[in-house]
Amino acid sequence: MRSEFRTTEAGSTMGPVTEQRPAEPLTEHVHRLTRRLRAFDRRHPLLWDAHFTGFWVLAALVDYYGGGWRTTAHDLDVPGGLLLALSLGFSVPLLGRRSHPRAVLLVMAPVAFVNAWSGAALQASLLQLVVLYHVALRLPLRTLWWAAPLLTAPVVVSAVRYGEGTWHQQVGSHLTSILVAALIGVTVRTRRSYTDALEDRARRLEIERDQQVLLAAAAERARIAREMHDIIGHNLSVITGLADGGRYAAAKSPQRAAQALDAIGTTSRQALSELRRLLDVLREEEKEEAALTPQPGLTDLDRLLAGVRDAGLPVRTTVHGRPALPPGRQLTVYRVVQEALTNTLKHAGPGATSEIDLSYGEGGAVTVTITDTGPGWPAPDSSDGRGLPGMRERTALYGGTLEAGPRPHPERGWRVCLHLPEEAPQ
Repeated sequence: MRSEFRTTEAGSTMGPVTEQRPAEPLTEHVHRLTRRLRAFDRRHPLLWDAHFTGFWVLAALVDYYGGGWRTTAHDLDVPGGLLLALSLGFSVPLLGRRSHPRAVLLVMAPVAFVNAWSGAALQASLLQLVVLYHVALRLPLRTLWWAAPLLTAPVVVSAVRYGEGTWHQQVGSHLTSILVAALIGVTVRTRRSYTDALEDRARRLEIERDQQVLLAAAAERARIAREMHDIIGHNLSVITGLADGGRYAAAKSPQRAAQALDAIGTTSRQALSELRRLLDVLREEEKEEAALTPQPGLTDLDRLLAGVRDAGLPVRTTVHGRPALPPGRQLTVYRVVQEALTNTLKHAGPGATSEIDLSYGEGGAVTVTITDTGPGWPAPDSSDGRGLPGMRERTALYGGTLEAGPRPHPERGWRVCLHLPEEAPQ
């Protein structure tokens, strides 16, 4: 319930206006109560069975001691001890109706035959229908093929022995009761199976959703780690080369040392800018703004190569064809070239040179070959383990191939070859 004050146009304040929440429908209360009862039954099944059985035992005893059985009996001279035994024989076995319905039905069968033969015709015999309901609910349906005749036989015995009324009244009505009890059991069983199937499906969908979330998180972590490696690893390698060169030049050529320091500052600011852009993607509130920041492409290769050259690695570039690649493929080419040059800076040693050959084909196809003249990179196991796997992951996104390894003897150095095929037609 929520109260608020309304103000008229003249400015006077009216009394509180109460907003009533819509009342829950009656079915919601019924469902809530049913769920609570089922939960209690699952926690205390024996207690529930004892209360249920005790109620019907009491009802059977009231029928016996109150003389209500005389209104339906065929023979009023049935001994009292037999009537008491029959009343208890129909009601007490109900305690096991859910755990052992078949056994309870078989226990009640001789009691039902004695009840029919003696002419007592106790109404407690109808409790067999409760057991039949649990047979249809819990046991294989083929059990009904012998359970139904077992319940019908005593009625036939009573009709033949006493012959009161017509067969339609005695046997027909009893068969109808058996059919209704069996159908109710089958209906409830079908409904429970359907509900269980829905709950199982919901549970599996929830597990699958959680797994998808974990996979997406793992993929995002791998993507971020790859970007961090490409950004920080390359720029730090360039900065290291510039710092080494500046240290050697400081004693002989202070002007060259100052140029190296300027280049270090430029590279550091560029790395910091790219790192901030990457971190902005991780912030929910800045996701839209971060999405507008362009990723590196082919137009940024010149700046990349200039930084590498400033770090002391001579690079020669050869281009065949006209570049016409979508942004995703441009980023892949850029990152592969960046990683290959970074590894050359880290492992090729002084005096190494590098050569890049780019060949653009039709439909977004491109082949990039990066070679250097160093002694060769170390085995992948001796590196940080992210460079080559990152390049292969980017290549696999577009169905391409990546080859990386030492150049064939007698040539020295390392060779990286990237090939992206034509884009598949949409």
